[in-house]
Order: sequence, then structure tokens, then C-alpha cells
Amino acid sequence: MRSVRRPGSTCSCRTNWTPPPASSTPATPTRRPTHRGRFTIAAKHHITIAEVYESELVDIEKAIAHYEQAADYYKGEESNSSANKCLLKVGHYSAQLEQYPKAIEIYEQVAMSTMDNPLLKYNAKEYFFKASLCHFIVDELNAKLAIEKYEEMFPAFSDSRELKLLKKLLEAHEEQNSEAFTEAVKDFDSVSRLDQWLTTMLLRIKKTIQGDAGDLK
Repeated sequence: MRSVRRPGSTCSCRTNWTPPPASSTPATPTRRPTHRGRFTIAAKHHITIAEVYESELVDIEKAIAHYEQAADYYKGEESNSSANKCLLKVGHYSAQLEQYPKAIEIYEQVAMSTMDNPLLKYNAKEYFFKASLCHFIVDELNAKLAIEKYEEMFPAFSDSRELKLLKKLLEAHEEQNSEAFTEAVKDFDSVSRLDQWLTTMLLRIKKTIQGDAGDLK
């Protein structure tokens, strides 16, 4: 039987639902669902954080984690070029931290994603070169096998100055000839200046030559 409210009377009924106190709401997850179109904003936030860890706090492992997160968000927007830039940062720092398998995987991944792009394909040789150096630090045979694979995958790599340098370095390393190694590096550097990352990787390889002094002079 339905009750009838009399004129002038006040309703004494109450709703059963009351809003929960603020403290009872669930904690925000580390990675919140992000609507499409907002991935780029999220990616840029992670890049900003990565740059702080990179330059101010000098915590490279945390910088790597945020660059990886940014790359994931860019992939969510299908912004492959931006994702690759973040991944290259991850590869760069992973190699510095001697995490060579991770660096190799990233350089190969980025190289393969660019070698079929008419505007970016010539950058692929740089990434295959860096992957080869990481292989070389781990093992000379690994480097030889990787280089053969890269030549098959990307024929333009065969005619590159980077590959010619790698073959000279492999020969010098096999002969345990540190002078030939240094000379090959100097010839390359006279045309294409070596940056700090490349210099570091080449020094690590050269130190595996018996009796080497540990410099490129």
C-alpha cells in the first residue's frame, strides 16, 4: 500500500545511500587508464621526469624506466617516431650500464622499424652499428654473426663506413693488434667524429686486447 503525503507534512524518509568518505576511495594505480588522444601528454610527462633523473638526480636506471614508459605511451598513439626516440635513449643508457642484451634488442628493433621508411632508412646503419659494438663487447664471434645478419637484412649496411670500420676492428682484435685497432678508429674519426658513447664502447672493446694500454691514442 502506497503512503500518501499530507499537505504541509514533512517527509521523514531517507535514502539508503550515502557518499563514501574521501579516505575510503581506492588509491590511484601507478598506471591509470588513459584515453586515446591523451597518451602523448602522458608520454611527455614521463620524458620530463626522465630528464630530471638524467641530468639533475643522475639516476640513470630511473631515467631508463621513464623513457620506456614514454615509449609505451607513444606506441599507444602510434607515434612510432617519438617512441623510437625514447627507445634510443633506453638503448644508449643500457649500454652505458653494461646491459648489452637489452641495448642490442632496442637498437635492432629501432633499426628494423626505420630501414623500410624512405626518409629514415639511412639511420638504420647507425643503429646496426651500435648493436654490433654491443655484440663485440660481449663476444667477438657474436659480433661477426650479428654483422652477417645485419648485412642480409639491410644491404645498404654493406657499403657503409661503419661496417668497414667494424671489419677492421674485428681483424685487429683477432690478431690482438692494438695499434691496428687504434689506427682504424683514428681513420674513421677523421671523417666522422666519434661522440662520447662511441668512444666509450670502442675503449671497452680495445681493453679486451691483451696488453692494451686502454686508450685510443
